[in-house]
Amino acid sequence: MKNFLLVIILFCLSCQNAKDPNEIVGADSQTGMHLIVLGTVQDGGAPHIGCVKSCCAELWDKPNERLKVVSLGVIDYDNDEVYIFEATPDFPEQLAMINDIAGRQMSQMPDGIFITHAHIGHYTGLMFLGREAKGASNVPVYAMPKLQEFFASNGPWDQLVNLKNIQLKSFDDDGLAKLSSRLSVTPFKVPHRDEYSETVGFVINGPKKKVLFIPDIDKWSKWEEDIIEKVKEVDIAYLDATFYDANEINNRDISEIPHPFVIESMELFDGLPKSEKSKIHFIHLNHTNPLLNPKNKEFNEVKSRGYNVAEYALKISI
Repeated sequence: MKNFLLVIILFCLSCQNAKDPNEIVGADSQTGMHLIVLGTVQDGGAPHIGCVKSCCAELWDKPNERLKVVSLGVIDYDNDEVYIFEATPDFPEQLAMINDIAGRQMSQMPDGIFITHAHIGHYTGLMFLGREAKGASNVPVYAMPKLQEFFASNGPWDQLVNLKNIQLKSFDDDGLAKLSSRLSVTPFKVPHRDEYSETVGFVINGPKKKVLFIPDIDKWSKWEEDIIEKVKEVDIAYLDATFYDANEINNRDISEIPHPFVIESMELFDGLPKSEKSKIHFIHLNHTNPLLNPKNKEFNEVKSRGYNVAEYALKISI
């Protein structure tokens, strides 16, 4: 009988200690390495310029401080380092937020900024590092070759380079940025509108988890890689969910903005087991996307089918 009770106790303890797949941690936890969601919205933000639709009408009068442009952050508490993915128009607030969570001085600059491509929501926040604002010194900015050339050859971004406000950093011969023995970042190209630069996603390799970050991509079928296999290779996946379906963009040529619709992605991933679907967090939500409002039926549909919607300020151990 005693042995039976011991087994029961050990079983209960193991259940209590079982980790959530996303291992969400409290904001006061300041050990290890954590991923922070700094923004979830598409480049133009919400409310969106010139928008008088119901999705934006109330936001003009009552702005929602949680609706920041898409960005992730990584805090390495053991090395007192902070990294930011994307330099958005909300960069000042996002840097202040991650510094506060990390217990750093407000004036501290990130130890590295990683940028996916040259569309306005992903790089224009670099302007705040220039002489008109922070006047920063040699903030490392990791970018692919074509994007580096864009920064170095076009004003006003070349001024940031020439004045050494930023330091352009390349990925090494192994195709990654090795930031420490515990953290590295691997870029990979994805199909998208590459007017000024290539477009990449990132795999963030932490000591405990791998995170996939693809905020912008054309239809999954246009990519030579298999997104299902990519999801299987990681522990968490933040994936482009700009539009829920085609109804949102009935005033524009859909061929000009061929993002994967959320309904298409869910159909593609629906054959995965629950454990794999739970890895997926939809991000980069257009101001028209009903997933921005947790009260909408579309939000509940996504959750009921086993997926997640990226949550602003969520802190996950990686």
